[in-house]
Amino acid sequence: MRMAMLVAVAMLSACAGEPVARADVSVETLREVGDRFDQAQIAKDGAVLQTLVADDLIFIEGDGTRSGKKAFIDGWTDPALSFEPIAIEDRVFVPLGPDAGIVGGEVVLRGRANGAPFASHIRFADTFRLKNGTWQATHIQVTRVPANK
Repeated sequence: MRMAMLVAVAMLSACAGEPVARADVSVETLREVGDRFDQAQIAKDGAVLQTLVADDLIFIEGDGTRSGKKAFIDGWTDPALSFEPIAIEDRVFVPLGPDAGIVGGEVVLRGRANGAPFASHIRFADTFRLKNGTWQATHIQVTRVPANK
């Protein structure tokens, strides 16, 4: 009986084969996620940002300060700020497996803060993960580009 059990286990094991790895997230999906995220920021859409930003977000600001979800969303939805349309340059999309990827680029944010014009030239890297069927930003790194670059 023991021998029959061993033979049955061996046969089932042989049928199992290698697990099939899921493909990396597509660049197209990362582009769509990044576009939706950027549009929500410029539109100051706090409700959409609440969905697209993970509760445990790590946000490294341009001055090196580490913040979280609340500070990130508060910064984009501040009523004293308004933003002009943006054009992101040097965009990059880096798949990190089936459920994660980085979206990066360079942009000059322009608008008004308390009525005064401002411009901020930055490079950014937004890391997204697919959590419970929703793509969310989990880590955001911003670097200010000096005015002479």
